[in-house]
Amino acid sequence: MSARFAELRLLIAATDARLVAEVNQRLSLVEELWSLKRELGLERLDSDREHRLREELAAANHGPLSAEGLEELVTAVLDLTKRELAP
Repeated sequence: MSARFAELRLLIAATDARLVAEVNQRLSLVEELWSLKRELGLERLDSDREHRLREELAAANHGPLSAEGLEELVTAVLDLTKRELAP
């Protein structure tokens, strides 16, 4: 195994760990937001905000993730968030 091979594996593992940490951070923030919305009498889900989020992320994506891949990722994260934080 080459040094670059081992280095790439380590970098991928570190990236995967950051992904998990970021998803956990997102869940904590959404949980806090939903709690605040509850206190304010607002709806938990906002389809307009979700649409804007998708547009913002599409504009920020410069690849190599495809537009279809990004859409799949965003859908998975939003679905996961709703499932993990379901009342």
